[in-house]
Amino acid sequence: MGDWRGSYATPLGTMEVASKIGASAPFGAVFKSRMRTGEVLPPNAPGRDPIVTRILWLRGLEARNADAYGRGIYIHGTPMERLIGRTASYGCIRMRSWDVVRLFDAVPVGARIECGSQPRALCKARHTGLSTLISQLRFSGSVEE
Repeated sequence: MGDWRGSYATPLGTMEVASKIGASAPFGAVFKSRMRTGEVLPPNAPGRDPIVTRILWLRGLEARNADAYGRGIYIHGTPMERLIGRTASYGCIRMRSWDVVRLFDAVPVGARIECGSQPRALCKARHTGLSTLISQLRFSGSVEE
């Protein structure tokens, strides 16, 4: 956990959703440099682990996470759903496609996201009425060390 360039660590502290990308994309749509490639992957497709379905791009609001936006730290979908909860990304918070779509639809740009170091309550959104949704999702995001 941390926020230094090249670390592949997940930033801690308060961040906000700076932008939302992929609103009309189908489940499993692959993104490269925040643009759809045209490829669509099913859950647990063999091979690589690209960004899929939706992207919530995070901006750090504290000195300790100030580089999050520049590093391209996202909450995003992953086709490797069987790896949720394991270290498997470059500092992003990975979710199942179904869960990231529900979160994307519920969270506005500017919503605060709190990322901590406790394994089961790693990140939570601070937004009116969202705590119920987060608990329903069992926030399946993965935070890498």
